[in-house]
Amino acid sequence: MARKTIEEVTVEVKAKPAENPRLQKFYREQIVPKMMQKFGYRNGFEVPRLEKIVINMGIGEGAQDIKKIDNAVSELAMIAGQHPVVTRSKKAIANFKIKKGDPIGCKVTLRSKHMYEFLDRLISIALPRIRDFRGLSVSSFDGRGNYAFGLNEQIIFPEVEYDKVVNVQGMDVVIVTTAKNKEETKELMVLFGMPFRKG
Repeated sequence: MARKTIEEVTVEVKAKPAENPRLQKFYREQIVPKMMQKFGYRNGFEVPRLEKIVINMGIGEGAQDIKKIDNAVSELAMIAGQHPVVTRSKKAIANFKIKKGDPIGCKVTLRSKHMYEFLDRLISIALPRIRDFRGLSVSSFDGRGNYAFGLNEQIIFPEVEYDKVVNVQGMDVVIVTTAKNKEETKELMVLFGMPFRKG
């Protein structure tokens, strides 16, 4: 079977997400009451919530091989359920033969239902498929409500067909919340089911 073009993938990912994502419902019914009890919030509107999830794929060789950018865009679209944008170099880097404006990767910003559905698939399906996975680092909270981590392979997502992958490609994921500090952010992530490394 021929590899799908970016245009074909774009049509696929425009399908609407579930009306009520499972994890969004879980947040309202389970997480909000627990966070209120632990931190003493007076009402549910004070409880930290997910704001957006940013996924970025950097392709260092993208400027020399545009097919790698095309592949990354196609695979990230399948993973995120939303079409990414191509990122371009803001300045020239002579050592890497990169000119200003050259394509160097792609990224996508997920909000609302797409965000919850991606997080659900990440926690429930993708992370458990990482070989010898012992949990995510607890040292990647920035203290301002955000948690960032890297994934080494896109093939942990079942949407990506292993036998069609040309290059194994990593990605960076940033989960942005409205939490005010590290403690709130970590508790929110733990209640969502994010598997952190012990010790």
